[in-house]
Amino acid sequence: MSTDAPLTLDPATLPDDPALLKRFIVEHQALIRRIREEAAAQLAAQAARHDAELKAAIAALLRRYYGPRSESFDPRQLLLFGQVIERMPLDEASIAEESGEQLITRRIKNRHNHGRQQLPQQLERIEIEHDLEDAQKACPACGQERCRIGAEVSEQLEYFPASFKVLKHVRHKYACSHCDHDGYNPNIATALKPPQPIDKGLPGPSLLAYVVVSKLGDHLPLYRLEHIFQRQQVHVARSTLCAWMAAAGELVRPLVELMALRVKQSQAIHTDDTTVPIQSPGEKQCRKGRIWCYLGDEANPYTVYDYTPSRSRDGPACWLQGFSGYVQADAYGGYDGIYHAQGVTEVACWAHARRKFYDAQDSDAKRAVQMLALIGQLYAIEREAKDADEDTRLALRQERSVPVLTRIKEWLGAEGQVVLPRSPMGLAIGYAQNQWAALHVYVTQGFLNIDNNASERALKRVALGRKNWLFAGHDAAAANHARLWSLIASAQRHAIDPQRYLTSLLAKIGTTPAADVDQFLPDVWKAADAREPFTQN
Repeated sequence: MSTDAPLTLDPATLPDDPALLKRFIVEHQALIRRIREEAAAQLAAQAARHDAELKAAIAALLRRYYGPRSESFDPRQLLLFGQVIERMPLDEASIAEESGEQLITRRIKNRHNHGRQQLPQQLERIEIEHDLEDAQKACPACGQERCRIGAEVSEQLEYFPASFKVLKHVRHKYACSHCDHDGYNPNIATALKPPQPIDKGLPGPSLLAYVVVSKLGDHLPLYRLEHIFQRQQVHVARSTLCAWMAAAGELVRPLVELMALRVKQSQAIHTDDTTVPIQSPGEKQCRKGRIWCYLGDEANPYTVYDYTPSRSRDGPACWLQGFSGYVQADAYGGYDGIYHAQGVTEVACWAHARRKFYDAQDSDAKRAVQMLALIGQLYAIEREAKDADEDTRLALRQERSVPVLTRIKEWLGAEGQVVLPRSPMGLAIGYAQNQWAALHVYVTQGFLNIDNNASERALKRVALGRKNWLFAGHDAAAANHARLWSLIASAQRHAIDPQRYLTSLLAKIGTTPAADVDQFLPDVWKAADAREPFTQN
């Protein structure tokens, strides 16, 4: 009986011979049974594949939130797969060549520096003398008074709580008594008070800087800051603190705009984005806005944040308008218009590509380890070239990284044909192949980076903050936060105390002409502060 026979029986087509009829029925039932078995096998295979993908996705999420952050890879994992990797005897030399690291037993360094560390010399020292009582100074043997021969000195670290001080501005007034006596205008003159960050406002520049740094640098919600102030009998409502933050954000706008112009003069810009919840009155939950970061190069060493109400491609397209150079980012499609319309060169991130293979270890450990070893070679070369100049770094990449990239491309092409496209390994391979041209760009210039980790680190302050203050009140507040984050991040990039920097900035920028705002750029301010340290009057 043909397997193409219909499953439904037409009585007109059935044979009249009983023997033939029995044979026909038996074959028909066998066909139905085989079709059912094949369908069940296909459904089971689909269910198993779906379960594997689901388990891999869950494992990746759990690893992302609760697992180790370093994505460290031990090259000795290659030994787990015997001779399958390169079809050659696996000795230490071959594994070291494959992994890019020497297979040696490393002694784990003790990261905890036990023992008391030297206290910073710049801390104020308050001497407290401890002397013997007069009766104790007598010698127990002869009774004569003992003479002092020295002292033992030890240091103890103590904390004195920060305190509020009230600056009482007394503006002396003068008048001409002779004119007043003769009935003329006494020509009264009053001494001027130095300009303040907020005209007729309560906070001085140091307090305003403290509020900004506490919330956006130390991730302290304003309601907690309100309670801290209350412990010293100073009552400032959080709505007032919000108004101070808004005033500070507007005050520094010209400086942040100048920093943005300088970042756009970079040869390469790192960028990334993350969500920030925005309060929506009348809605059940907050809507999601986006904070974008843009990192300039060594010649323009500033980190600038920008806020957009959504993840529309108009955000980076507007901010990067007029820029020509290299942009290193993730694979977000919103950048595609910039790459094509503005002539900007895309630089992909090897850390993103590596993470996908790292997450695929649970479902395909062998291939994941192979690829992680190859990517490890690229990073080993970058560590070696870290302190080299651009020309030396470029030459090293062309000599050693390009051959590794060739091997990776061949591996992706070969393994991509045998793995399931929708499996975690298939998705990782597909991502790397789709991004291959951009992943290859970093070896063409000595000033480019292998990954975009700098941007991800810059956005950590946003992620940490939203876990504490939870949301921004409205779009204007989020944009204000972005401007203030720009100053804090750029100050920390230059190892500047943001409290001192913002105190100096807020005290002077309000009366500084627009043409002279560049004196407050973090690197310029740091150089001036080294020559003449800032002191608050």
